[in-house]
Amino acid sequence: MPRQIIDISIFLENDVISDPPGSQPKIEYIDHQASVPGMTAFFPGLEKDDLPDGEGWAVERVALSTHNGTHLDAPYHFASTMNRGERAITIDEVPLEWCFQPGVKLDFRHFGDGYVATADDVEAELKRIGHTLAPLEIVVVNTAAGTAFGGDNYVDTGCGMGLEATMYLLERGVRLTGTDAWSWDAPFSFTAQRYRESKEAAIIWEGHRAGRNIGYCHIEKLHNLECLPATGFTVACFPMKIRGASAGWTRAVAIIED
Repeated sequence: MPRQIIDISIFLENDVISDPPGSQPKIEYIDHQASVPGMTAFFPGLEKDDLPDGEGWAVERVALSTHNGTHLDAPYHFASTMNRGERAITIDEVPLEWCFQPGVKLDFRHFGDGYVATADDVEAELKRIGHTLAPLEIVVVNTAAGTAFGGDNYVDTGCGMGLEATMYLLERGVRLTGTDAWSWDAPFSFTAQRYRESKEAAIIWEGHRAGRNIGYCHIEKLHNLECLPATGFTVACFPMKIRGASAGWTRAVAIIED
């Protein structure tokens, strides 16, 4: 079989619920007719009928957060420090070698929405697939959110990775992880309910906050992870180079060689 490149990114698009209300991307499409006045303004004397088929160019104006679409979160997103006191690096400072490494998939689709995965869950899944983690491997988590994408309940679907599960990975040299859910942590709606009951602030964003102990990155809103094997693929997920930013968009792909 020739090399396969599997797209594991979602679209940036209007009218698909990929973020909570008020946080969605907004794309304005300017087609070949709407752009004609802008084109003729560049060239005095040019008329629409002078243009091939009377068409200008196609252009889009996009309003985005760095956390819209499939994106890579830098340690700076999680806190101002990492590695127990160092300045947290921003997305333009993330080592590129973190972003192109062999991948490992943890299949957590069987866990219920809002479940917080533990170190024991990670260890059991690695045992099931017969894999021992190596430093810098990219670990992606396939949750129930993957097949819920596009539906109204996407942001509230899937399990999350807790502090101890995340630390289990980081302590073994993993520096980049990913999920097909909206967040690396459990959906906020479930965490909010647990917080109302316990008033324990430590449960809020606990997987993200692991970066305060060991700096790492994660990808959120991956897609098509169910198409991947447990191992035997490479992930490429270089982020956009945005100066001083907490995240950057990425066209993440998985590469399966012959």
